[in-house]
Amino acid sequence: MYNIHCLDRISEKGLIRFSENYNAGAEMNQADAVLVRSTKMHGMEIPESLLAVARAGAGVNNIPLEEYAEKGIIVFNTPGANANAVKEQVIACLLLASRDLIGGNEWVKVNTEDEGIAKSAEKAKKAFAGHEIYGKKLGVIGLGAIGQLVANAAQSLGMEVYGYDPYLSVNAAWNLSRKIKHIQDVKDIYRDCDYITIHVPALDTTKGMIGEEAFAMMKDGVVIVNCARDILVNDEALSKAIKDGKVAKYVTDFANPAVVHMENVIVFPHLGASTEEAEENCAMMAADELMDYLENGNILHSVNYPDCDAGVCQTKVRMTVAHRNVPDTLSKITSALGASGINISSMANKSRGEYAYSVLDADSDITDEIVDMIKSIEGVIRVRILK
Repeated sequence: MYNIHCLDRISEKGLIRFSENYNAGAEMNQADAVLVRSTKMHGMEIPESLLAVARAGAGVNNIPLEEYAEKGIIVFNTPGANANAVKEQVIACLLLASRDLIGGNEWVKVNTEDEGIAKSAEKAKKAFAGHEIYGKKLGVIGLGAIGQLVANAAQSLGMEVYGYDPYLSVNAAWNLSRKIKHIQDVKDIYRDCDYITIHVPALDTTKGMIGEEAFAMMKDGVVIVNCARDILVNDEALSKAIKDGKVAKYVTDFANPAVVHMENVIVFPHLGASTEEAEENCAMMAADELMDYLENGNILHSVNYPDCDAGVCQTKVRMTVAHRNVPDTLSKITSALGASGINISSMANKSRGEYAYSVLDADSDITDEIVDMIKSIEGVIRVRILK
């Protein structure tokens, strides 16, 4: 029986995926695995039994990745599970920035007591006239799960779409419409596009990437949509760009003390993935990731360890080892097994940065004494035996 603790409300569609071998209502001090959405886990007391954490969403800044990696705790996320929800919001943002529908709606609310509101509206509506997005140039920065959906949808709406992603995967490339123009230099998007939408992760290298230098290259009257992370845009440079007329509208899904006071800004309270369908998709993917790891030792969509898929064990026992990515560690593990008379029938090993992960299937039992021997090898962090 595996114990699963939910730190947040998790969609029932995810929880019902767990079989009778799981207790999805376990307390934290009993947990083999944790399902989490927004609860901050930094500084949280966790049990030694904890093997894995699955974030029902993409961002993992609420989880201490390095700390958990050092303990051999695998952290998963659910990339792409909420991509359609965010895509739909981005398209809505493009339309709201182009047509002053919000301003028009506010005018109606203010004039609800006007008996002649229909006639008054005909006179007032010119103040809320806008532009069509059809035929306009859209630059999509980042062509991952969300960016590629946005690019294809915008192209279908008649926009001329330019995509930039120096790390474009083969799968993403196949999913993109052939009409999307793949740009090699992001500066070309800054210079040429009427609309720009950002879909990159928040990293040291991307923090403030839309700043004074980027704004200086843009067309006057550009519209910028940011449903990725607020720190991607430099608030001080944005404020100046809006005042100078460089940016006509900025639409963001992240409220902060700076942007909420700026003119020509539309701000939402992080609603991108807040749909019932997205929450269900994330919960189901997170549950599947945990089950495959707990039962088979496989890792898919980890953010602190390498992905490693060895399928289902066809032999008597499977051993998984989380260890440091240093020379000779794997050979020491296999040598220890060989010296104990254990024949390895199949093996998978993957590395990522400072950490590595190995799955070894054996034809005979691996005793507690052998496990202790493996644990004593320098660089080994965690050992599991699956039967």
